[in-house]
Amino acid sequence: MTHRADQNDCAVLDSWHAVGFLETLGTAPTHTRLLGVDLTIQRNVDAQITIRAQGHDTPLPVAERYGCLWTSLGTPPATPLAIPEADEPDRRLVCCGSIDVHASGLRVVENFLDMAHFPFVHTNILGAEPQTEVLRYHTESRRDVDEIWATDCRFHQPQAALSAVGGQDTGYIYRVASPFVTLLYKTCPNDTLRPDVIALFVQPTEPERCRAHPVMFLIDDFSTQADLIQFQQKIFLQDRIILENQRPRLLPLDARAEIPTRADSLSVTYRRWLKQKQVRYGATGALPAA
Repeated sequence: MTHRADQNDCAVLDSWHAVGFLETLGTAPTHTRLLGVDLTIQRNVDAQITIRAQGHDTPLPVAERYGCLWTSLGTPPATPLAIPEADEPDRRLVCCGSIDVHASGLRVVENFLDMAHFPFVHTNILGAEPQTEVLRYHTESRRDVDEIWATDCRFHQPQAALSAVGGQDTGYIYRVASPFVTLLYKTCPNDTLRPDVIALFVQPTEPERCRAHPVMFLIDDFSTQADLIQFQQKIFLQDRIILENQRPRLLPLDARAEIPTRADSLSVTYRRWLKQKQVRYGATGALPAA
């Protein structure tokens, strides 16, 4: 059964969604799904890209940003989110491959925002026992840009990045730019002033399925591209095991569905924000009254 996005789910329909990496596109048609709709992607000999939804003749909006191809089933902003660091000439763009996940895309975003699982899921990489405490941090909804941010996040990590030598106390800033797009800015082992930037662009294909497109903007002159991709994929595949075993697969938005702790402040803010935006796709639970 096809589960298309509700026509009233404007926060999802009117967002830009990454639907693949530009480097993988050839001239042969490519087929994918977005919000329960079949899409056909065509790049012609002049490198122009057209995306059409099944049963519709009018092409969808197209944008090429951050190594990804973006589109929307609604009326999106003029361009996808701004990532100023991506324009810095000494940063490396690392597209880490697309990964299918049998879980709601909202679950995948929430997992990306969670520090508490580091020692138990990413043992001896992003965390390790006995240093399991998530220290108090600040979470806010920035109404001027309609984004969620978490600042003053810190966590001790045995190997915060591929280029890291030894453990370090890593600073994090989290940013949720739209329901299925999130980024983190973390302490860079190679530059004391500028953070590495890791983005996760999630393509919701069905309510309980998605495709994740991790992208990194790194200051790293030492590591090979293949090693950087492998390092990030290892971390994400560890997450996928947990994500595909979570129940329900949809993200509950009812505050009574799951009991949060202090470490879940960002998750609570994210769910409240989704509820305020009346997001339905990939979610379950009470919606605010109209």
